[in-house]
Parts: sequence; C-alpha cells; structure tokens
Amino acid sequence: MEVRGPTLTLRPPTAEDVPALLELGSDPEVTRWFSWGPYRSADEPAAYVRRARARQDAGEQLDLLVVHREAGPIGVTGLSEWSLRDRRAVVGTWFGRAWWGSGVNAESKALVFALAFAGFGLARVGAYADVRHERSQRALEKVGFTLEGTLRAWHRHGDTQKDVRFYGLLRADWETSPLREVPCDLYGDLPPAFLPG
Repeated sequence: MEVRGPTLTLRPPTAEDVPALLELGSDPEVTRWFSWGPYRSADEPAAYVRRARARQDAGEQLDLLVVHREAGPIGVTGLSEWSLRDRRAVVGTWFGRAWWGSGVNAESKALVFALAFAGFGLARVGAYADVRHERSQRALEKVGFTLEGTLRAWHRHGDTQKDVRFYGLLRADWETSPLREVPCDLYGDLPPAFLPG
C-alpha cells in the first residue's frame, strides 16, 4: 500500500529503510519529546521495522514512512490506538530536523487524513502533544486540529509521567478543510486488519 501526494509518498517501512531511519532518529533534538531514542545503532531502527510489521498485521498500529520524491525518507507518520467500533484512531508524526518548518507536515497530514477518513472510513482522528512542546501544538492547530483538553500524567517518558494536550479532528472538519483538496492517490490494498468487519 502507498499513499501518494504532490511531493510525498506514505508507505510501510522496510528493512531497506533502516539506514535512513538511523540517520533521522539519531538526532537527540528529533527524539527529545519521545519515549524512545535517540537511535544509537542500526539494530534499533531494524527492530522498529519488525515491530511495525507485526503491529500492522495485528491491527494495532499502522506506521508509514514519509518519503520525499527527491530526498527519500524524511520521517514517519501513522495511526495508532485504533477503535474499529468507534471509527477512530490517533495520528503521530515526526520528521528529521532538516524538514522542520518546511511545510511537509501539512502534506503528510493531508495524505494520512485521506487514508483515515476516505480509505478506512474513520469518524475521528486524535493527536497528542506534550504540554511544553509548543511547536508541536502549533503544527497540529495549523492543520486543523481542535484542542480538546489536557490529559494529566498520560504519557510515560523514562521515569516521568507527562501531561499531554489532546487534539481532535472530525470527518466533518476534514471535509471542509483545505487539506482535503491536496491531490492524493492510494495504490495497493488497505491492510485488512484495520477495516471494519
């Protein structure tokens, strides 16, 4: 499966992507707000790629590499915390530092929203941001998310429980969003584990 836009393609990561993932995820500034990283050896992104496939097959999480048409892999996005019954999931995205502020977040979100709403028929996509991570909060608001509240001690990072801001985007929000107008083509079959029965 691939989702293709004007300059980006979203696709599941493979073993061939390990060197690029190592380069992107070895920057401590990139992983500063994450519960993992920075990567220190190729074994870590290789293990991530294996886990991503297993989680996809189990219907738990759909991780997608963000591939720039000219530059190659530049980050990761995906959908987790699926509820097929409630037709909802949570999106998470990260990019290599060279791509911060470049505008790729908007196109990657346009593609993942098209996949979520038009492809999988979801009614809602959520997102989290650390309460101190203002750049992430601004990026979510810029692509149309609505701040819905703060979840206290929601995310564990090392030995610390972190508060997070929780955001939501409904299908109706996406249907009137400029991101819906971003050209998007889906190639291949949707992973069956994420389709309602």
